[in-house]
Amino acid sequence: MIHKEPLASYLKRRVFLGALGLSEGEPVVFSPLGQGEYNVNYSFIHPRTGKKLVLRINTGSQMHLGDQIGYEFTALQYLVPSGRTPKPLFCDREQGLLVMEWLPGRTLDYKTDMDEAAGILADIHSVPVPEGCRLIRPSCPAQAIYEECLDMVQHYYEWEKRDPEVEALLRQLVKETGNLPLTEKAGEGVPLCMVNTELNSGNFLIDPQGVSSLVDWEKPLVSEPAQDLGHFLAPTTTFWKTDVILSPDEVRRFVETYRTLVGDRMDCRLLPERVSLFLRVTCLRGVTWCAMAFREYSEPGRALVNQDTFRKLKAYMEPEFLAHILDTYVRKDFLA
Repeated sequence: MIHKEPLASYLKRRVFLGALGLSEGEPVVFSPLGQGEYNVNYSFIHPRTGKKLVLRINTGSQMHLGDQIGYEFTALQYLVPSGRTPKPLFCDREQGLLVMEWLPGRTLDYKTDMDEAAGILADIHSVPVPEGCRLIRPSCPAQAIYEECLDMVQHYYEWEKRDPEVEALLRQLVKETGNLPLTEKAGEGVPLCMVNTELNSGNFLIDPQGVSSLVDWEKPLVSEPAQDLGHFLAPTTTFWKTDVILSPDEVRRFVETYRTLVGDRMDCRLLPERVSLFLRVTCLRGVTWCAMAFREYSEPGRALVNQDTFRKLKAYMEPEFLAHILDTYVRKDFLA
């Protein structure tokens, strides 16, 4: 991590400017672009080319990696052939920063942009996994997600202020999801590809006048396409930022559109049943994360930074919402 003053000095150094084809003393003006929990982003215009670029500074790792920014940079290098991700230009692993191209576009709309999203994912997933790929490859991706859920929900179970009705629904969700075929190994009968794992609407850039793309490659893995599709379509994903929950028909249409756009680039014969599996386990991940976060936000003395987040956490912890997830998505395989 680079703090404010060292960052200002670093950005004037030869190692940084030279990597961008600039001379010492050549002025570069940075503007805040956005900040997440683990990254700070700035935009700037290259003084010579006039191209808009992004400086991304890493402050931590969700994946508990010692070289988080290098991991992301490597993933972006692998994904260049897709034409749907930012091209990486420079990475300083020691300082924890990278430079990549800025891409235009607006946030995805679940009602109007589903075909566009299917095309983005079809192109990304069709990029062959490079030989010697350095991205993490879970042996049983669905099981790995499920085990993460067990750790998160325990925080709620142990909370003295837990709601007994909510706890009972969470335990039922855990039980029924645990009965699914979670231990099937990645690559057994299905293609492997590079997946994003965090397909929220805000990570899509829809450009009606050009090429739409997918950004924020903080947690990529080598897995199967269904892991991304299940996360993208799950109600726990769509409802978080937009209040949208896709109907079973909308989910089915998206999967079929994706299969059509993939064409003969991948074997998608088992895709519906695999998407169904990952959609269900993603639902569990969504509600167990919210249960853990709801406890954290409810603890006395905690400064609530984002009231909108707390409002959503409350909505996810409503018994009616949990029952809907259980009855409509976990108990039913509407992609069969």
